[in-house]
Amino acid sequence: MQRRSFITMTMGALVLARPALATPTRIEVFKSPTCGCCSAWIEHMSGAGFAVDARDVDQEALYALKARSGITPELASCHTAFVDGFVVEGHVPAADIERLLTERPDAIGLSVPGMPIGSPGMEMGNQREAFDTVLLLRDGSIEVFERHA
Repeated sequence: MQRRSFITMTMGALVLARPALATPTRIEVFKSPTCGCCSAWIEHMSGAGFAVDARDVDQEALYALKARSGITPELASCHTAFVDGFVVEGHVPAADIERLLTERPDAIGLSVPGMPIGSPGMEMGNQREAFDTVLLLRDGSIEVFERHA
């Protein structure tokens, strides 16, 4: 093997191995202890490479946490998470969270209001509802961050 080929192969192997060496992004999830779809969303996030810390809390504490975090009833879902300074409400796809962490907009976070069928954690066979992930801006307004058909 020529020296140039060896160096090229070694550099390629290091580039491919690099993502495995990265520390997973930690996300803290607050949920009801009896919510199955929250657990399914947590599995979605773990499968996407996030390190998930799940916290079971009673409904009153969860509603208070949402209110303190800027989640209004219109934006609410069943669980609330925090990742790298952002709030994530509901069944937000992992890819949307990854994009949020890459782009880092001046916002408090993301929400998928309600519990749309087919969103991560709300899978029901082939049934799917179109839904939007919304960006929660600091002034209290929202804008569509990503549309999901």
